[in-house]
Amino acid sequence: MSDTVKTTWKNKMAFDSHIGKHTIRIDAGGDVGDDSGPGPKKLLLSALAGCTGMDVVSLLNKMRVPFTGFEMDIDADLTADHPIVYSEIRLVYRFFGKDLDRQKVQKAVDYSQEKYCGVSAMLKKNSPIIYTIEYA
Repeated sequence: MSDTVKTTWKNKMAFDSHIGKHTIRIDAGGDVGDDSGPGPKKLLLSALAGCTGMDVVSLLNKMRVPFTGFEMDIDADLTADHPIVYSEIRLVYRFFGKDLDRQKVQKAVDYSQEKYCGVSAMLKKNSPIIYTIEYA
């Protein structure tokens, strides 16, 4: 199994990354780019949210845990020296719903972070991921 992505330079610092049937614009801001898309490091954080989010939704559905909403906030610290990488990633899972089974929610999140999410596993090799759960 393998994944393939074709990425084409457009202008300045802008690239179009073709992923299957989808195209994502990647760009830089400031003096070097036009800020016409997210930067590559922020896309890593978005990929982390998508990966773990899909795991959690799938697991909660299998556990028959009803919820009315789910969102994640991620912030990460960058190192000062090159190569500039994330030194720590903080992830907040926020669940909405009445009478949520908190034990099952915790289990779903833990399973995602410890077993299923490949993006999380890759990022953890460089940066600790600290995660918390909130209920709204």
